[in-house]
Amino acid sequence: MTLPASLLRDVETQSVGVDFRAERACELAKYLENKGNYEEARQALGAYWPHSGERPELKDLSPGVAAELLLRAGVITSALDYKTELTGAQEAAKNLISESLGAFQSLNYTQKVEEAQVELALCYWRTGELNEAHDLLVETLSRLKTDSDLRCRAILRLAIVELRALRLNESLGLLTTNSSRFQKLDNDTLRGSYHVTLGNVLENLWENKQRSDYLDRALIEYTAASFHFEKVEHRSYLANVQNDLGFLYFKINRCQEALDHLDYARRVLLSLGDLTAVAQVDETRASVLLKQGRANEAEQAARASVNTLEKTDRHALLAESLVTHGRSLARLGSYNASLSAFQQAIGLAQLTGSSNKAAEAALAAFQEIGDNLAVRETGNVVSGRTLSEEIQSYEHEIIKRALESAQGSVTHAARNLGISYQALGYMLETRHKALMTERTPPRRRLRRVLTK
Repeated sequence: MTLPASLLRDVETQSVGVDFRAERACELAKYLENKGNYEEARQALGAYWPHSGERPELKDLSPGVAAELLLRAGVITSALDYKTELTGAQEAAKNLISESLGAFQSLNYTQKVEEAQVELALCYWRTGELNEAHDLLVETLSRLKTDSDLRCRAILRLAIVELRALRLNESLGLLTTNSSRFQKLDNDTLRGSYHVTLGNVLENLWENKQRSDYLDRALIEYTAASFHFEKVEHRSYLANVQNDLGFLYFKINRCQEALDHLDYARRVLLSLGDLTAVAQVDETRASVLLKQGRANEAEQAARASVNTLEKTDRHALLAESLVTHGRSLARLGSYNASLSAFQQAIGLAQLTGSSNKAAEAALAAFQEIGDNLAVRETGNVVSGRTLSEEIQSYEHEIIKRALESAQGSVTHAARNLGISYQALGYMLETRHKALMTERTPPRRRLRRVLTK
């Protein structure tokens, strides 16, 4: 008899004890979570949790079983935020998991405490609260000494947090140092997640360092991820790999191949009802369409992404979509609307403590509408400064970091920022003269002597 069939039998058997039935329902839900079947996982808990967004019914359950039920409900709520009509699904998930965490702590269930903290960190990551996620995972890993699925899950999520914070070397170090641990796992979902995250890191490193071996390795990792997700039939994760491949092909200017992968991912995600993931794909599609010069179509795709994400509390994703929407609006000459989109993106990045994302949004604003920032501004951003002042402040910081990373080379810094040498030189000579000391002295070209 297969594990799900055995669990279903126990869940539906009325003659067994209340705690035993609830425990088996939680086991079934966790099994379904690992396959990406979150709606089925929610249904497995239906006898105790008939309405998502509400607290489960814990009557007559022992404290340990009640805590496990709260944990499962929190994990599923976090994963299903794209399907719920509840505003603030991630906050609801945090509350459920935090309540389970407190219960496990009072019962001195050490391993369950650590599991709850790893799941809570994922909620923080989803809302863009990277510092909170990072600290929680580091604290948990300091206590997790034995190799296990849970330790690998915590390592992987910390690597994802480091990646989102653009600490690429730290993320790569975590993944490569712990490679052997993941290879030993009998968990295809977790192994596939390892490979796709490593692919993401390598792709970003390739973009920063322009090393072709990073690009080749990223493609190999995406292929490995697809293999594991196909084994476990995790359709949503398979679609996410297609989205990643689409983004990679976009970066190497193979736009039609990029759109082919993205359209495939979109169809699968729509069939699963994963509207949040569809919004992420639409944001990538908009970037590809912009590169092809199809600004009207890009604006429509980016607007669809923003409209969906505004109904969630996935602030980091919304900020990215707003930047892309701002770019597309600027290409269409709608500078007021573009300015508003960039302003919202910077504000969201500030609220979630992501200075890197705020700086990226600021740089994008100057790239797209730098000559049109005299447009009348309608208010201040979170810090109280005007948008122009806020953008210039973040532009200063991101240029400074780029110069430091490039050891003062304006050529390399400009390449990493995605702008021309002349554009960066102009910024330094006009808006950011204080950074002139950070650059290496411009090399004088030797005058070529013509011989007869």
